Order: sequence, then structure tokens, then C-alpha cells
Amino acid sequence: QEKLVESGGGLVQPGGSLKLSCVASGFNFDIYAMGWFRRPPGKASELVAAITSNADNSYYTDAVKGRFTITRDNDLNTLYLEMNDLRPEDTALYSCASGQGPLFSLAPHSYPNWGQGTQVTVTS
Repeated sequence: QEKLVESGGGLVQPGGSLKLSCVASGFNFDIYAMGWFRRPPGKASELVAAITSNADNSYYTDAVKGRFTITRDNDLNTLYLEMNDLRPEDTALYSCASGQGPLFSLAPHSYPNWGQGTQVTVTS
């Protein structure tokens, strides 16, 4: 049974940092692209970052470029999202999701398996 469990969210002041983790189990983590999505209050989910199965390529939405870094450790079946210079508009439920192959897609429907998410709140 495929399972994704996120952790690392919390309450942080503007300009602060957090590092999210997503531990995968029940499938071959190292052959699938992975993505981090976020859902702000009252809004739809958006793809924040994605990474190929072997980490040779990544994607970031414009709003987080230069501030967020997506990485993965295939030996530990874990995906990470390091978030720096956090802003109030980054407040959202952050979820990791597995893709359908080694290359990432920008389409949410290409990520069939999602975790429950971890809440990130940026406020002074």
C-alpha cells in the first residue's frame, strides 16, 4: 500500500525557514518523480516544486524560485522541501505526491498518490 507521510510544518515568522520531509513507503520511491503541492486557505492546490526520480532536474513555481529547494534521498525514501525567506503568502497545507514515472509533470492529475499534508503558517 502506497503511503506518503509529511512532517516539518509549523508556525514561523516572516523571513524564517522550515524544512519539510515526506517519507514514502509501499512503492519503489526511486523510480518516480515527486512533487510538493500547497493549498492556501480557500484556494485550490498548486504545484510548488517537482523533481525527477534521479534528481537530475527540478521545477519551481515562480513564486518560490530562489527561496525553496526540493531534494530527495532515494536511499531513505524521503523527499524534502527546504523553505527560506518565508512570507505570509506561503501559508498553506503542504502535501507531497508521487508521479506516474521518472519525469515530473506540471499537471496535478499526474500525481495519483498524495500524503495528508503538513500545515505551514507564516505570521508575525
